[in-house]
Amino acid sequence: MHINWRKTTIIALDVILAGYIIIAITAFDRPNAEQRICTQVNINIEDEATNGFINATEIKKRLEKSKLYPLSKLMADINTRVIEETLEQSPFVKQAECYKTENGHVSISLTQRMPSLRIKAINGDDYYIDDKHSIMPNSHYTSDLIIATGYINKWYARHYISYLAESLNASEFWKNQIVQINVLPDHGVELVPRVGNHIIYIGQLPETKYTSMRQKMITDYVQKKMDRLEKFYRYGLSQAGWNKYSYINVEFDNQIICKKKELN
Repeated sequence: MHINWRKTTIIALDVILAGYIIIAITAFDRPNAEQRICTQVNINIEDEATNGFINATEIKKRLEKSKLYPLSKLMADINTRVIEETLEQSPFVKQAECYKTENGHVSISLTQRMPSLRIKAINGDDYYIDDKHSIMPNSHYTSDLIIATGYINKWYARHYISYLAESLNASEFWKNQIVQINVLPDHGVELVPRVGNHIIYIGQLPETKYTSMRQKMITDYVQKKMDRLEKFYRYGLSQAGWNKYSYINVEFDNQIICKKKELN
């Protein structure tokens, strides 16, 4: 059998040339990744509607101020880790994630810190406590949170009042019923209800120097007081009337002391 080597060589060269042309066209149609420009920035904020501490506009401004906003920058020059670290410096951001896509987009996802209590102390301090018992600065944020007033320094707010609020918020009934915590000079605690024209006194929260025991002690104490108060609400106030008493004291375990409202 006679093989035409010249023809075979030409066919092989043609195949190689065709492959080269395809690669060249593909490379021409798809610009080098190093030269690709960011054409879109997507910012997603979890719980933005319910928390409202930060929004996409504020995130954009923060990144622009740091000269990190990705739009129109070379994708190769965009450092997603630096963007994450910059955003996580915000006192309202719990976690930030940033990543690039092949189509020239940069996506930023944020999780906000969750406020559980607002402090408006007698010394003028005004701030929030989050669900991790840490301080958050005041902002334009508005929500139906319990407000704590009175003689509260930041240490006491974090290590005692935050556990009190956490215990109240754990009950759907008390979360909706209690609108204010007021701390007296001796650290006695008053609660202001949403329904009923009276003040509730639960006494002083149990104190301990042992951090590991503190939360359980306060939680147990508050639950015990509020369980008794709920029974009194159900079987006492429902019969006597919600506006009969001006002060309800549940400090002592064996009795509830009520002060009748003075008649005008």
